[in-house]
Amino acid sequence: MRDAVIVEAVRTPIGKGKENGALAHVHPVELLAHTLRSLVERSGVDPALIDDVIGGTVDQVGEQAMNTTRYAVLSAGFPESVPATTVDRQCGSSQQAVHFAAQGVLSGAYDLVVACGVESMSRVPMWSNVPAGKDPFGPGVAERYPEGLVPQGISAELIAAKWSISREQMDTFAVSSHRRAAAARECGLFEAEIAPLEGVRHDECVRPGSTTEILAGLKPAYYDPGFAARFPQIEWNVTAGNASPVNDGASAALITSSETAARLGLRPLARLHSLAVTGSDPLLMLTGVVPATEKVLRKASLTLDDIDLFEVNEAFSSVVLAWQQETGADLARVNVHGGAIALGHPLGASGTRLTTTLVHAMRERGARYALQTMCEAGGLANAMVLERV
Repeated sequence: MRDAVIVEAVRTPIGKGKENGALAHVHPVELLAHTLRSLVERSGVDPALIDDVIGGTVDQVGEQAMNTTRYAVLSAGFPESVPATTVDRQCGSSQQAVHFAAQGVLSGAYDLVVACGVESMSRVPMWSNVPAGKDPFGPGVAERYPEGLVPQGISAELIAAKWSISREQMDTFAVSSHRRAAAARECGLFEAEIAPLEGVRHDECVRPGSTTEILAGLKPAYYDPGFAARFPQIEWNVTAGNASPVNDGASAALITSSETAARLGLRPLARLHSLAVTGSDPLLMLTGVVPATEKVLRKASLTLDDIDLFEVNEAFSSVVLAWQQETGADLARVNVHGGAIALGHPLGASGTRLTTTLVHAMRERGARYALQTMCEAGGLANAMVLERV
């Protein structure tokens, strides 16, 4: 029976998604191309053997339009015969790329495939693909949700209210993310996963000196009088300090079967044990990580106690803390090298960024099972279980 294994995973350092960000001068195609070149250099595979490259990008417009992944493949110097496609499952786009890649290997459609992702939020800001005054949802959705859907920041506030998560809890979690990321960097734990780019070697948004006292001084990021009237339960505690920043970055993973890995002399980092995707309430939007976790554990015939490490994307502190309340997971095993609040959240790249960090953390800590899950706009979530081999 075929399996699917990750044999290499790499990422760029993550820059601030602003004009003065460390990677803002790098075209998104080149960000991803650098990661693809690094992936084949580190693994030693002949890129001509790659059956497909599946990349995630959220804002597919401007410099990230026209199938960015294909042009990254060409810029990376891969043979023209290597195909590529770009997918969008919002923040989980490149985790979905991992799922598609694994499913292709398991089915026999692929022997060797790359899952990857990129987002340059300094050059292509969020929502660039929705022109002002245009409706991306359509009349059927408006009829189904007559009061209207809400932005993600409002969803994060609604989650905090529903699960009674305080400002102090969110800020404390955010500070922990920065401290864990800083400690991992200090110990050199990111060196195995980061491919330095043009002199940039480290993630730009990690703040080792962050404290709850500093974060307590930040103003609410999403206060809106209209939403305040509609949702009086919101206490307006989500800030720039307890939410992920906007970022530039790319990441990639090389996926194959154990049989092909042995034939090519590649050492698997982890086996893709089980995969799941689910939909959830598009108003709360970011809570799909809860049913996705439950679903993938059922498919894996495992319990939460079997999981040694978790990666739960830190789009907002409230998302991870609500997930923890519902699952009962030990936060000491969650995002052990820091999460998106500290490391950054370059949308299309975040799925394989989490995977890259997770497989290296599994090796470093001797973990047998690990679980990754991501909330996604529109009320979606991906989840997968990895197993050490």
